[in-house]
Formats: sequence, C-alpha cells, structure tokens
Amino acid sequence: MSVQVFGLPVSRGVAIGRAVLVASSRVDVAHYFIAADQVEAEVTRLHLARDVVSVEIETLKNELPDDAPHELAALLDVHQMLLHDEESLTKPTREWIEERHYNAEWALSAQLEVLARQFDEMEDEYLRERKADVEQVVERVLRALSRGNGAQHDPALSARDFAGEDPLVLVAEDISPADMLQFKRSIFTGFITDVGGRTSHTAIVARSLDIPAVVGAREASRLIRQDDWLIIDGDAGLVIVDPSPIVLEEYRFRQRQGQLERERLTRLRHKAAVTLDGQRVELLANIELPEDTAAALEAGAEGVGLFRSEFLFMNRDGHPPDEEEQFVAYRAAVQAMRGLPVTIRTVDIGADKPMDRSSANEMRHENMLNPALGRRAIRWSLSEPAMFRAQLRAILRAAALGPVKLLVPMLSHISEIRATFDCLNRAREQLRQSGTPHGEVTVGAMIEIPAAVLILPVFLRYFDFVSIGTNDLIQYALAIDRTDESVAHLYDPWHPAVLHLIESTIEQANSAGKAVCVCGEMAGDPEFTELLLGMGLRSFSMHPAQFLPVKQRILRADTSRLAAHVEAVMSSDEPRLASLARSSPALRREMAA
Repeated sequence: MSVQVFGLPVSRGVAIGRAVLVASSRVDVAHYFIAADQVEAEVTRLHLARDVVSVEIETLKNELPDDAPHELAALLDVHQMLLHDEESLTKPTREWIEERHYNAEWALSAQLEVLARQFDEMEDEYLRERKADVEQVVERVLRALSRGNGAQHDPALSARDFAGEDPLVLVAEDISPADMLQFKRSIFTGFITDVGGRTSHTAIVARSLDIPAVVGAREASRLIRQDDWLIIDGDAGLVIVDPSPIVLEEYRFRQRQGQLERERLTRLRHKAAVTLDGQRVELLANIELPEDTAAALEAGAEGVGLFRSEFLFMNRDGHPPDEEEQFVAYRAAVQAMRGLPVTIRTVDIGADKPMDRSSANEMRHENMLNPALGRRAIRWSLSEPAMFRAQLRAILRAAALGPVKLLVPMLSHISEIRATFDCLNRAREQLRQSGTPHGEVTVGAMIEIPAAVLILPVFLRYFDFVSIGTNDLIQYALAIDRTDESVAHLYDPWHPAVLHLIESTIEQANSAGKAVCVCGEMAGDPEFTELLLGMGLRSFSMHPAQFLPVKQRILRADTSRLAAHVEAVMSSDEPRLASLARSSPALRREMAA
C-alpha cells in the first residue's frame, strides 16, 4: 500500500529509487562500503566481535554474587542465546556484508532495524519487550567492533559497485557530516532524513550535489523498509513510499522535464556573468575538500569563495591533521585553481559539525542546552592556540604558491579580532624564523552574528573583506537552532530583520571600499539573486552545482531597475510575497488591495 510522508523541501527536483537505510542506534557507527576482496576479513571482524561479547557475558554471569536474583543469570543466558542466533542475527548480518558490501557496523545496524520492526509487529506484549534485549546485545557487539581495527575502505567505493542498476535513495534518522563525506561520493539520487532543517548539513550537501532531498520527515526511517521503491518530490517536501504505477509514471515525466531544463542551462556554462546593464558579477565556489576544485573549474568559477577546512578534521578518531597534512591539502587546492584565488576558512568545528563521534558525544554533554551557542568556530580555535597556529602556518605556506585569502568564522568581539591577528602574526614569525617559505594573505571576517553587523565599522578597520554567512546569520538573528526540525518552520531567510542585516552589511562594506561576498545558502538560491544584486552585491559564493540557475537570473537582471524592487521588498511585512509580486501582476493587485 502506498504511503505519503511529508517533510521539509530542501533540494528541488524529483528522485525515484530503492531505499538504502542507514539504521539508527544509540551507538554511533561508521557507514561505508568495502571492496569485494575485503568481505571475508569484514565477516571475520564481525565474528571476532561476537566472540568477545560472548566472553564478556559469560564473565558477567560467572561473577554474579551468590545473593543475586536468579533472573539476572537467566537474562544473561537470553543475551547469550540472542548473540549466537544464527538465523536471526549472525547469518543475515553476514549477508548484508557479502551482498551489499556494507562494513560490519552498518550491516549489524541494518539487521537490528529489521529485527526491531519484527518485534514491534508482534501481538504478544512479552515478546515485544524482548526487542530491548536484542538492542542491548547488538550494541555490545558494536562497541566491540569499535574497539577493534576497522577495515581499510576506499572512499571512492559507492553503492553502485554492488547494487545493480536500480537508482538508490538514502534514508536515515540523521546523517553525520563525517558520513556525508563518504555518501557524497556515492551515487544516491536523493536523501531522506527524519530530522534536520533547511540548512542542516544533509540539506546543504544534497543541494551541492543537485539531487532532491527531504529532511525533517519524522518517522520516515521507521515507515520505509530496505529496498522499498520511493519517490522524493523535492519541491513539495513529499516522499511517496511504494507508489502506484500511475503515480510513478507521472513523476518519471516530471523527472524527465527537470533533466531537460538542466540540459538547457548548460549552454550558459562558459558565458560571463554580466547583467543586462553591464555589471560584472563574480561567481565563486564553495568546496569542502581539495578534489572539489575540479567541479569548481568545470562550472566556470572565478575562484574559491569558501574552503570549509573543518572537513579535513572530521572522522579522525580525535587525531586532527597536523601542519604538514593541512599544507598538502591547501597546496593541492591552490595549485588546482591555476592562479585563481582560494579563500580558506579557519576550522569551523562545533554545533552540527563535530570532529568525530567521540567529540560529538562530548559536545552534546558540554553544550546540552544549545551547542550552536557554545565553544565553536573561532572560539574553539582560540581555546586551542597550538592547533590554531599550526593551521595558520599551513595556510601561509600554501599562500606562497598562489593567491590565498584567510576567512575567520563567527567573530563577534573586538578581543577575538585582536587575538586572531595575534595568532596570525605569531604563526608568520615562526615561519620566518625557521626559514620556511610562505606568502601573504588577505584576511576577511565571516559576518554571521547580528552583533558583528551592528559594529561592522570596527570589523572594516581590521579586515580586507567580509563574507556573509547567511545560514548562521538567520539562526542567530531569529534565535532558531537551524538543525532542529521542531522549529524549522520558523527558519526564514525572508524575515525582514535578516534582510535588513544583509542589506546593511553590503551597504557599509561597499561604502568603505571593502569587498563583500555572500557565501551562505542564499547565494545559491535563485529566488534571492535579483534582491542581492539590487542591494549592491557583486560577489556570490556557492556550490558549483548551483551556478547555472543563479547565472541565468544574473544575465536577465538589470541592476539599474532593481532599486524599486529592493524598496518594495524591504518595506513590506511579507518580503517574499513582495518579491514574487514583481513577476506576478495578479499577486501585485491582490497585495495592493
């Protein structure tokens, strides 16, 4: 029977494919694909972990005090039985590894999901409650696996290598940024998550890959089963599970229409981004890893406007990259861009981007109430001066090989500005004293806290340029955790306060003769292109996949005629409706009435 699930539309278009579930667990596990010649070793890992847990359970039973209730010994016997249940646990988990090429942790989590649903569907209450025992046993095995050595996996491996010809859709309760680094290299045609907002990391990556996604879909990962056929309507925020043939054909038609439109836009790829009245607009690329520069150059980027360096730090089991490893990565990006500028943001760890799973748990404990307001970005860097100086030295060394800009995130206090420049000067002096080649960098500040806009003249005295991070600016201006689906409906880039903060930043920077760029999600959203142009913005930074729709809007825009549009939007209580009214006479008449 067909089922509809609603969430937040975060990446437009239609995706059709079979479900690949990343099962949830109270124990965070890595999800990756293994090569065919690693299957046997991975099955061995699974069996060794099972044997370790078996010994642990037996030891616990033998060490029970004499006065312990006999139910405890019986419970441990049950766990031992479940652990060695060949038909329900061992064999199916092994099949996930052998047939899907999941790593052992993912395979075990996937089988736990299957068993959990079977228990939920049992009519007998006693049997339903045994689900908790299965979960406890599986979590023991997951912990045993995490204590051992994981398989060496090739990041280039994707589901396509093992899944046949059917298109695939990824379904999860949530997807960590570290896992997204793996999944973004795969061939999933869409993403669905139970949690998240419009600017959650899953949403940003889905948009960057130009594939449909729905987040905040609540019970999607519980309602959808492995290999279910799914339709993602990325425009409506709708997921259709097990669609009827008629509905499937309708969406396949819409999918073809969307593909034709994308093909038409490719004609603009090598056309300069110049408005009808001759205003030249700079289109820069947002990247996460050095190899992303290839897509930036292919899209015609004039440089990198945002290199998110934190992705070099993630999923490394508490061992951040040292100066040399960072230098190699930054050097690769600078050299790949062939003389075009590369803007490297210092590490923006924290909130929804922990370094690894262990630090994620620590961060949740440390910032239980609101991690977005905790020790993140420049606050974290300044609290780890040795790490920060190592990163700055690596960036300065890369600057000897090509034009590099340094971008500092989440500044709000003059003391932070001074401390940042002090660290930069110390790093530069260390390189000078050691005789290490290095270059000069222009230094910019991320404007993503309302306080920074209110004291922007101070920022403009210190920095060569500013870059507006709209994702966090909206979050902090509206007091909304942008990763929390329960308040996601309040996250509004069209909010008048947000637009006034952006307009003020652009106006002040232009008046001071300082470069200003928007590198948040608004830069890549065609709905905002004319408005930002009308505000005076001439530099947009976005993922390369978003270039063509934005460039189309730029080529059709006449900035000399946008003043009235900006005034109408900025003076309206409903800015989005005022913007839409520009192209809809009927809506304009309705608003006037």
